Amino acid sequence: MAETKREIERKYEATGDDVRLPDLTRVTGVASLVDKGVAELDAVYYDTRDLRLAADSLTLRRRTGGDDAGWHLKFPVATGIRDEIRAPLSPDVPRALAALLRSRVRDGRLDPVVRLLSSRHVTHLLDADGALLAEVSVDAVRAVRLGPGPAGATATWTEVEVELADDGDPALLDRVGKRLRKAGLRPSASASKLARALAGTAPDVPGLPGPAASVRDGDEDSAGGHVLGYLRAQRDALVDHDPAVRRDLPDSVHQMRVATRRLRSAFKSYAKVLDRSVTDPVGEELKWLAGELGVDRDQEVLTERLQGHLAALPRTLVLGPVRSRLRTWSTARRSGSRRKTIAVLDSKRYLVLLDTLDALLAGPPLRPAAGRPAAEVVSKAVVKDYGRLAGRVVDALELDPGEPRDLALHEARKAAKRVRYSAEAARPALGAPARKFAQRMKAVQTVLGDHQDSVVAREALRGLAVQAHLAGESAFTWGLLYGREAAAAADRERELPEVWRAASRPGLRARLGA
Repeated sequence: MAETKREIERKYEATGDDVRLPDLTRVTGVASLVDKGVAELDAVYYDTRDLRLAADSLTLRRRTGGDDAGWHLKFPVATGIRDEIRAPLSPDVPRALAALLRSRVRDGRLDPVVRLLSSRHVTHLLDADGALLAEVSVDAVRAVRLGPGPAGATATWTEVEVELADDGDPALLDRVGKRLRKAGLRPSASASKLARALAGTAPDVPGLPGPAASVRDGDEDSAGGHVLGYLRAQRDALVDHDPAVRRDLPDSVHQMRVATRRLRSAFKSYAKVLDRSVTDPVGEELKWLAGELGVDRDQEVLTERLQGHLAALPRTLVLGPVRSRLRTWSTARRSGSRRKTIAVLDSKRYLVLLDTLDALLAGPPLRPAAGRPAAEVVSKAVVKDYGRLAGRVVDALELDPGEPRDLALHEARKAAKRVRYSAEAARPALGAPARKFAQRMKAVQTVLGDHQDSVVAREALRGLAVQAHLAGESAFTWGLLYGREAAAAADRERELPEVWRAASRPGLRARLGA
C-alpha cells in the first residue's frame, strides 16, 4: 500500500568534499542538536529511455538503506516542495506507482537510468521541548550512469539537505539557510539528485531533456506559434493532472476536465489556423474524455450544492433522515463514478488520445492563416465566438420559461464558456482587452452555470423525494429544497439580461477588433 508524505526541503552545494556544518544552535528556535549517525543509501532511479519523468522533474527510485527503504515517487508541488509517495520494497515497480506515471510512460518501459550511492550523515534540530524541527543531512554522493547515454560514467559531489519536520514552520528553513550560506554553502543549482546525476554523467548527450527543451513552430508572434503554444500548455495540463485525479486530490478532476475542454474549444475557435478535418476527430475524443470525467466532477459539485442548501435550512424544516439519505445517495454514486474514472484513465482509448495529441502538436496541420500576425487572427476568432454566443442568448431569452428555455440557456452556457476560453487564449497577443473581455464572458457563464446547476439539482431532488416516499419517509424537506432551487433558477433568468448587457458593451469588443 502506497503512502504519501509532503516533503519541504532546501538543498545546498559544497565547494569541496569536506563539509563542516556551522553551529546551528545559533539559529533562532533551535535549542539542541542530535547526531543520528551515518547511513549508507543505495538508490536506483528509473525513467523511460527518453527521460520523460526527468523532463517533468519527477523522480522514481528504489532505495535500500536508511530508515525509509522502499520505492519512492516524487511529484513537484512548488519550489522546494514535493509529494513523496512511498511503497514497500519489491523487485519491480509497484503497480500503484506505475499507474500514477501512466500518462507519461504510456506503453513505454521504465528502466534503471542512474544509481546513487550516498553516505548520509544526519543531524536533528530540536526545540526547547525536544520536538523535531528539521533534519539536516550531509550527503557524499557517487552517481553511476546506467543508461541512456554513456553507461558506467560517474560523478561525485557533496550536498546538504535541510528537510522541515511535519507541520514545521517554513521560516525555520530561511533561518537555517542563512546560517549555511554564511558558512560558504550555496543553494543547489539542481532541483534533485537525479537532475544533478544526469547532468554530471552525460552533460552533452543529444536528445536528453534540458531546461529550454521545447518544440517551436515558426515565429511566436504568428498565429500558428501562438495557438500551438496554447495547445501545448493544455496538453501538458492534461498529462500533469492525470496522477492527481488518480490520487483523488481536491479539484483535480475539474482541472483535468477544463484542460480537455480548452483543447477542444481551441480546435474550433482557431479553425483558420488548424485544419479541422484533422482536429475534429481529436476533438470528439476529447469530448468523450470530458464526458467521462464529468461523471465524477458533476457528482462532486451536485453533492456540495445539496449539502450546502440542507445546512442552511432551520432544523425544524429538516424532517426525517434527510442527511443520512443524502450521504448514502452521494456515496453510492461517487464510489461508482470514481471507479469508472480510473478505468477510463487506464483504458487504451485514453492513451491513444494522448499519443494523438502529441503527434498533432509535433506535426500540426497548419493552414495559411497560421503565418499571419497572431493579434489579427485571434481577435477575429474571439469576435466570431462572441457572435455565436450572442445569438444563443437572444434565442433563449425569447422563449417562455420551461424545459425548452432551460435547454436553450444550457446551450448558451456552453457558448459562453467557449468565447471565454478563446479570449483567455488570446491574452498573450491582445493583452488587457482580452483579459477584460474574458472576465465579462465569465460573468455571463457564471449566471448561466448557476441556472444549469439548478436544473440538475432539481432533477436529483425529485429522485431523492421519490426514494424517501417509497421508503415511507417524509418528502417535505426534499420538496422544500426543490422549490428553493426553482426560485433560484428564476432569479438567474431575471438577472441574465442585465449581466448580458454589461458584458456586451461595444467599446471593449471594438478594441478586440470587432
